[in-house]
Amino acid sequence: MSSGGFWPGEGPAADQENMQEPEATVADPPGWPQQAEAGAKTEPEPEVEPAAVAEPSVADPEPAEEAAAEEEPQLLPIGHVPGELVIPDDVAVLEGSPSGADRTVGIVVSRFNGEISNRLLESALETLTAAGVAEERITVMPVPGAFELPIGAMALAKTRRYSCVIALGCVVRGETAHFDYVAGEAASGLQLAGLETGVPVAFGVLTVDTTEQAEARVDKGADAARAALEMADLFSQVRKQASA
Repeated sequence: MSSGGFWPGEGPAADQENMQEPEATVADPPGWPQQAEAGAKTEPEPEVEPAAVAEPSVADPEPAEEAAAEEEPQLLPIGHVPGELVIPDDVAVLEGSPSGADRTVGIVVSRFNGEISNRLLESALETLTAAGVAEERITVMPVPGAFELPIGAMALAKTRRYSCVIALGCVVRGETAHFDYVAGEAASGLQLAGLETGVPVAFGVLTVDTTEQAEARVDKGADAARAALEMADLFSQVRKQASA
């Protein structure tokens, strides 16, 4: 018969409300504000509308700043820039002229990279003709490549039949050191040909990284022709002065 009590060895019946396990709480870190007391009401924080957040804006440049930016000087590409020398009037001057009158010209040209070499040769011949060099006074000697240009120029210069020699060719950089050897030897060899013979030897050899760069510089044949004629005239003046 139940008396509403409890059996021996049993504790009193726990209240159903007290049977629920308390919720786990996380201890507040030291120094944090204490939680509000139970039952206290807190007002919710007002929500910020998206439109209320101002987007960062970049200030328009001042007119003075725009003018300064537009007036920045343009840098010229690095290279040979033609110019005039300022020489005092009381100093003797020997200066050559790119005139072709009574000049005989030898041209040694590389067959390698023939498309570029042909255009260099065409440019040089047009300049020589415009300067007054007769066609029968021009000799063209093709050689296999740029490496053979120095010995070809030396052979022409040693005949003493030519007032000047023009070397034309093109060396394009590749994936090996071949470019450095050929370009370097061509330059030093052509200089040596002029130094040993006393005949002006003009350097009209393109040393470029790409074929496109070479195509943009085919007028160097004309530059080499003018330089050769000018040096030939200058050497002629030096010889005349020495024999006077």
